[in-house]
Amino acid sequence: MGSGMAVIEDVRPLGAGLERSYQVYVRGRLTFRVEQIVYVAFSSDEAVMGFAFPEEEREALVLSEPHTFHMPTAADMRFNWVHAHLAALDPTEARELVVDAWRMVVPRKVSDAYDLLHPTGPG
Repeated sequence: MGSGMAVIEDVRPLGAGLERSYQVYVRGRLTFRVEQIVYVAFSSDEAVMGFAFPEEEREALVLSEPHTFHMPTAADMRFNWVHAHLAALDPTEARELVVDAWRMVVPRKVSDAYDLLHPTGPG
């Protein structure tokens, strides 16, 4: 684990910087999208980050770090989605979660191109 608590500014540049991604405010909440698909959404107080995550791996993630990760609201349970307390993550972890969420909504070739440019991950 790295050091320091993640804040929204640690990941905000990714929302505009990742290929095909853009930022949209929805009812005062920052979201990251590819086309019409939201892959990251912050709570209005920016303390919680919801993000795309494989549904079949979600329970294991939440059980492994219950102080950090929690299940989405009932309305979002049908989606590949999970929530994290930003302050429980370090900045590198937070960026990795955003990039992995983005990978779920872009074509494989776009994700592969990112890997060629960032061989050690989002850093």
